Amino acid sequence: MTPAELKQSALKDARPPAGLGEAALALWYLKKGDWDKSHAIAQDLHDAHGAWIHGLLHLIEGDLSNARYWFAEAGRPPVKPAQAEALWDEIATVVLA
Repeated sequence: MTPAELKQSALKDARPPAGLGEAALALWYLKKGDWDKSHAIAQDLHDAHGAWIHGLLHLIEGDLSNARYWFAEAGRPPVKPAQAEALWDEIATVVLA
């Protein structure tokens, strides 16, 4: 599955595609508009991908200090809120590879 296909699925499908990994599932719910579900999944991912997604979630939420913390935990540089969409694409590319 490509990032574009994941995004398209979130925009049109009622349920996520079968077989998605947890990180991709968190991104699917985020794109679907279910911040809380995405956050719950990201919180349970105790790895760099989970921290990176967690940072994106708090960036979107507007909690920039929390976002910076999670980006640091992921070993990633902080980004600006205007870059959230591009960051979703970047994370999706990595977790779907």
